[in-house]
Order: sequence, then structure tokens, then C-alpha cells
Amino acid sequence: MNINDIADKLIREHSLNIDEYEYLITNRNEEITERLRNEAVALRQKVYGRSVFVRGLIEISSYCRNDCLYCGIRRSNSKAQRYRLTEEEILSCCDEGYSLGYRTFVLQGGEDAYYTDDLLSDLITKIKSGYPDCAVTLSLGERSYESYKRLYDSGADRYLLRHETANREHYAKLHPQSQSFDNRMECLRNLKEIGYQVGCGFMVGSPYQTDRILAEDLRFIEGFRPAMCGIGPFITHRDTPFRDEANGSAELTLFLLSVIRIMLPNVLLPATTALGTADAIGREKGILAGANVVMPNLSPSEVRKKYLLYDNKICTGEESAQCRSCLSGRMRSIGYEVVTDRGDVRNMD
Repeated sequence: MNINDIADKLIREHSLNIDEYEYLITNRNEEITERLRNEAVALRQKVYGRSVFVRGLIEISSYCRNDCLYCGIRRSNSKAQRYRLTEEEILSCCDEGYSLGYRTFVLQGGEDAYYTDDLLSDLITKIKSGYPDCAVTLSLGERSYESYKRLYDSGADRYLLRHETANREHYAKLHPQSQSFDNRMECLRNLKEIGYQVGCGFMVGSPYQTDRILAEDLRFIEGFRPAMCGIGPFITHRDTPFRDEANGSAELTLFLLSVIRIMLPNVLLPATTALGTADAIGREKGILAGANVVMPNLSPSEVRKKYLLYDNKICTGEESAQCRSCLSGRMRSIGYEVVTDRGDVRNMD
């Protein structure tokens, strides 16, 4: 194999096999990184211009039934601070967000049984009625087909569910036996079948991950063709079994953002908060690597420090207007513009 030939193929065909993805990751160098970054930016600008879409993130609950080994709000973490936002609090966040120019609201939380289909369906209906020009994105974990369908019929537009890893054995090392790789994949298929704009994704540098496993992730994403793909570096949390593991690489995350943009030129690709936590200008670097979405926090400032999936998360003390203003300034500093737009995926087949 020749890395330049592999890069040529990726740019030409937007596709590689697993062996080629693995070779590209393992043998990347500054020259290849710059070449793929330039190609990714050109493709992103062809589809989306220099616009950066903002999503207003509302972290509705830090309760979770799951016990993922890497997560700070895992069920077994007795030190986690738990809270739930009421419907009134969530609608207040939307009201503030709308006035700040957000046209997508992301309701994210642990898998919390308190948020029943009845409660969520009523909430989604109220958001869509109050802000008809806005999109509603859900990121609430694994639910039944019937639940996903009801929430979609209530007006939800998008659903984010990271696949975490496309390797079954790796999945088992990151989760307790009660959580199923097969169920995670079935949920993603169900969401797509129902009609959501679906987002998947993974942590870069999670424990036991290899370049081969990352190659499997890329191949899965290529075949699944998500509307959105969220990746960020793995960052430890002090109260989890992985507290002593090494954090993931911001450099590798940026490289993979470029690869994913070339693979799927139309995909909505966030420069994540985790990337901004791992690198002080990580979100700017993410946009310059091919990303086109940022997700400022709309949650009430008094609960932000309680929704800690990993340590040292940025922006936990800021007000919503501060987050919006800060990110707009950061994007302008690199020649991009945060836009008031739903930011739907464009021209996905």
C-alpha cells in the first residue's frame, strides 16, 4: 500500500475498505493531514459555504439507567449530582435560545424513565407549536421503535445516538453486559427507517480502541450514511472505572473529521465540546478540518456543572448569551459565520 494512492482513492471515490482506512490512520503524516484537510474544507464550502450552524443544547437530565464504564453520569456513580429539568424550564430555555438566534434545539439527557413518551410528546408538540421554524433534535439514548415513532410523529426532526464503536468486542469492553451492541445498532436502523435525520458517532481514543477498530467505525459510517456524525476525543471522568486511562488525541480527532467530510461531503459534522475541552482552540480547528456545526449550551447555568460526562468540560459557568456570543466571535476569527438557520442536511441520498 501507498498512503498517497490511498488518499487519492478517498478523494476520488469517497470510499475505502477497512484495510485502507486502517493504513491511512496508522501512517498519516503532516503532508497527508494537510492534503485531506484542504480537500475536506473545499467539499464543505461547496455544500455549505462558510456557514456554521448552531444547535442550542439543553441537557434535560443527569439521571441515567445505564452504567457505561466511561461516563460520569453512569448509574453507579454515587458522586454524580442528579437533576431533571421541568417542562417549564425546558420551554424557557427554548424561548431564550430563539431570541439568541437558535433554530435547532437539542434535548439531551441520560436514559431517564421519568421522561415518558407522553411527557416528551407533549413537550415536543409545544416546542414545535411555539417555534414552527425550528428543528427539534433528541439525544435520549435507546428507546423502543414505538417510542421513536411516537416522538417523530409529535414533531421531532433529528435523533443523535452515537454507535460508540462498530466492533462488537470493543463495545463489550466499554459497557456492562446489560447493554447490547445489537440493540444499539437496531435502534440506529429503526431511527433511519422511521424518517429521522439520524446522527451516529464515536469517541476517539476510547480504552481498548485500535486503528483497526477506528477503520471499522469509518466503514460503518460510510455504509450507514448518517445525516450527522459526532466524534470527539475520549476524556476521562474521575469517578468512573476508566479514570486512569489516557485521554484521546485531538490531533487524531481532527484528522478523522477531515476523512469523514471527504467520505460524506453533505454530512452535518460538529466541532464538539469535547474537542474544545481537549484543545483550547479545538472547535476552531474542527471547523478548519471540515466541520460545520457547533453546539453551545442553553441549559440553565445552575445545572451545567451537574451534567458532566467527562472532567474539565468547558463553558459550565457561562450564561447562554455568553456561549452564543463567544462562539460567534471564535468563528468570525477564522473567517466563518454563525448563521440563524435550522441547518438541515443538504442533498443526502
